Amino acid sequence: MNDRKTRIKTFLVRYIRNYELNDDTDIFGGGLVNSLFAMQLITFLEKEFTITIEDRDLKLDNFRTINAMDNLIENKT
Repeated sequence: MNDRKTRIKTFLVRYIRNYELNDDTDIFGGGLVNSLFAMQLITFLEKEFTITIEDRDLKLDNFRTINAMDNLIENKT
């Protein structure tokens, strides 16, 4: 697991307890988090990785999995 994925997972496990998160676990589709959590997640990603998530990036598929978030960050840097 790369450093970005580790940092994302560390953030997520504070909110998702008693569940083994994998890089491809769909956190929204699986009901592990709700849409209100999405704003916290976006804020975390922007601050942690010094990126700006723009309106065009606000597609649920960019945030469903650790892999998807890692890809988004890679594309933004």
